[in-house]
Amino acid sequence: MNIVKKFTEKLILGLSKNPEIVKIQEFEDEDGNPILEIIVHGDDMGNVIGKSGSTIKAVRTLVNACAYRQQLPKIKVNVDSI
Repeated sequence: MNIVKKFTEKLILGLSKNPEIVKIQEFEDEDGNPILEIIVHGDDMGNVIGKSGSTIKAVRTLVNACAYRQQLPKIKVNVDSI
């Protein structure tokens, strides 16, 4: 999952105006499924989510494509701000 986490971080850093705030945290839900929590600055939420959620949808697609290539299960991606 380390490769997927680094890939996600690079994607989000490219979208962020405040890259020093960006954090990617790994979790598992109660069923053991992986979750990536993306933390960004409040001002960057619009850039990361995009119009009608189009950008975050694309990020989720790319993250799961990377996970698939690494033979990992589907990853849930959440975004939050500080």
